[in-house]
Amino acid sequence: MQKTTLLPETIEPCLSVVIPVFNEGKLILRCVERVLEEPLVNDVVIVNDGSNDDTANQIAFFKSHPKVKIFSHLINQGKGAALRTGFGLAESAFVVTQDADLEQDPSDYKCLIDPLFKGEADVVYGTRFSSLKRHSGQRFVHYFANRLLTFISNLKTGLKLTDMETGYKAFCHGVLDGLVIEENRFGVEPELTAKIANEGWRIVEVPVSYVPRSASDGKKIGWKDGFRTLYCIFKYS
Repeated sequence: MQKTTLLPETIEPCLSVVIPVFNEGKLILRCVERVLEEPLVNDVVIVNDGSNDDTANQIAFFKSHPKVKIFSHLINQGKGAALRTGFGLAESAFVVTQDADLEQDPSDYKCLIDPLFKGEADVVYGTRFSSLKRHSGQRFVHYFANRLLTFISNLKTGLKLTDMETGYKAFCHGVLDGLVIEENRFGVEPELTAKIANEGWRIVEVPVSYVPRSASDGKKIGWKDGFRTLYCIFKYS
């Protein structure tokens, strides 16, 4: 699986980037700056999901930026809830999810959007595991959980994904128009995958860059989320 960047150089901005954020005060400023550097980006939706650190002060830097919208949840609800809010505010033809931790690189937007732009897919997942190998610095338990949950998800959906839980999911806007997100936390990943498969939308994967971080660096997903993910695979498929 090779990266493709076949978009014409003159393409107009056509991408909404939805950034759910919770307690990422150290990284959110750089994350948004990196996103805005990408020429495909038309608008950025930041959903501050009840952060109690310096996140609100950091994102206030962008409150007057013409491409940025900021929405805040009064209390932390979870990634699914933040995406539900963000998708409702996205305006462009294509929409991509961007985690604020910068484990994945916005320079990969071209690869993600290419199959959508060419009409070859309705949804694109940016896989971190196209070689099926664990990344340097990634905890084995996280790698194993991803492989197991992706395998079970594939059994239930009939898809052949290598990374169901990737933070990079890109959509044609029409896919989101009829999609109702029910999960508030990380269960949104298998929910989205199952509902996309159930509706028969065309989904492909492209390889993307990935630099894993640890819990000490701020990684928030835990073992309880793994069990919820397993439950959601069966609930929504």
